[in-house]
Amino acid sequence: MNTSAPDRVPADPPFAHEPTDALSDRVPTDPPFESVSITPSILYFGTPVVLLSTENENGSFNLAPMSSAWALGHVIVLGLGAAGQTAHNLRSRHDLVISLPASAQWAAVERLAPLTGRTPVPEHKRDAFRFEPDKFAAAGLRPEPSELVRPPRVAECPMQLEARVAHARADAAGDFLIVEARVLKVHADPRIVVPGSQHIDPAAWSPLIYNFRHYYGLGPELGHSFRSRTA
Repeated sequence: MNTSAPDRVPADPPFAHEPTDALSDRVPTDPPFESVSITPSILYFGTPVVLLSTENENGSFNLAPMSSAWALGHVIVLGLGAAGQTAHNLRSRHDLVISLPASAQWAAVERLAPLTGRTPVPEHKRDAFRFEPDKFAAAGLRPEPSELVRPPRVAECPMQLEARVAHARADAAGDFLIVEARVLKVHADPRIVVPGSQHIDPAAWSPLIYNFRHYYGLGPELGHSFRSRTA
């Protein structure tokens, strides 16, 4: 993870001062369309899957998949169901591990999907979920001791972030817990790190993406940002 200060962002957007004909060479033009209004049941429009390790009240550990996560610097923002075991744990025990599975590991994630560490099972989950005290074993994954926090890492995941909750609050509707977690230590499979650097190699790293409740990996690279350190 890059620890250097961010570069200054230009005041104008890219291509702002380029002539129109230059823009037409760079930006593909799709045929015009007339939009339709829809009401999706969920808005998972292509976000990474993470596995959250947290500590239960009895000292055992819970493992839960989730897909509402994004990073800002060394802070990870998480959106969790307010009634779940992970939210329950993080309200009082602030250590956690955020493990990022590779796209090929989607089946292990899906084995976790119908399980809950909450007992009794919350009423809204009883039709589709069952209680499972040992989710690592149920998913076929191995816990790996962390260095700075109590919950274990997921050994098979190519990237693992030891973290601690800095802030937690209810969302606007009161259905979710919004957690800001500060990353304390990053572990990475050396095969996804640019040799001799502190950078993840985006050509070698293929995160698992949750796209409207379907699992995807990444497609071919289309280009890179002007701020990229691994171009």
